[in-house]
Amino acid sequence: MTETAPLYRERFFTAQDGLRLYFRDYDRAGRHRPVLLCLPGLARNSKDFAALAARLSARYRVIAPDYRGRGRSAYDANWRHYHPRVYLDDLRHLLTLAGIHRVVVIGTSLGGILAMALGVVMPGAIAGAVLNDVGPDLGGDGIKRILAYLATDRPQPDLDNAARYLKKLLPQLSLKTDEEWRGFAAATYRWAEAGQWHFDWDPAIVRPLLEDDGPRPDLWPLFRSLRRVPVLAIRGAVSDILSAATFARMAAEHPRLTPRVVADVGHAPTLDEPEIREAIDEFIGRC
Repeated sequence: MTETAPLYRERFFTAQDGLRLYFRDYDRAGRHRPVLLCLPGLARNSKDFAALAARLSARYRVIAPDYRGRGRSAYDANWRHYHPRVYLDDLRHLLTLAGIHRVVVIGTSLGGILAMALGVVMPGAIAGAVLNDVGPDLGGDGIKRILAYLATDRPQPDLDNAARYLKKLLPQLSLKTDEEWRGFAAATYRWAEAGQWHFDWDPAIVRPLLEDDGPRPDLWPLFRSLRRVPVLAIRGAVSDILSAATFARMAAEHPRLTPRVVADVGHAPTLDEPEIREAIDEFIGRC
């Protein structure tokens, strides 16, 4: 989950409401292929796609944004703006400013939901989608588990302690070595001048979810918007976000969906598992 900086340019743009947002632009490849738009999970950021982008950017342009309130993007003073509708507007603005007209979206968790939503609001721009451990039905227990640790910062004195904390918190990930866990910690925490490592997101990003007591929206129409394009759907075999039943229904409803399951892994696969690297490479070549 590390790379050398020259592989990408660090770029910023101003969102429609004036917030300064960040994205990594891996622009080494020719412009004739679809651009890869990598969308992270709820509290994650562009660093999660470092290994994938390093591998694929010789053939494809790769764009990896930090949503508002995450990573190097500015925090929003109004927590109500931490909402998928606003994230979609940010993404549409980013693609317009970057002159990008056709993308293969690679979305983990929230990123996969946004990929489905882009199929509604920008149908002509989607050449294909990789949905990583997410579907139209979301596991209740998994959502509660995620929100519980995202809402409160857990400062750590150094990255080794941060890695140990994350390994205990998220034992279902496919990371094996101390180096891999340390890399994951470096993508999860940021160094603060006060002398500790803090979560690299605004804890207020979960407030819209915690304070919304209404019924969950029906996401199946969003998923069906992708029926026109190929989809690679990935599930961690022990995921508490994407159930086996929902995964099977997705495959039954989408005629061009390729399912892949990562054994003994929960939410969410890193996309650096050997079998998933191979599946993604083959899938993008068909888009």
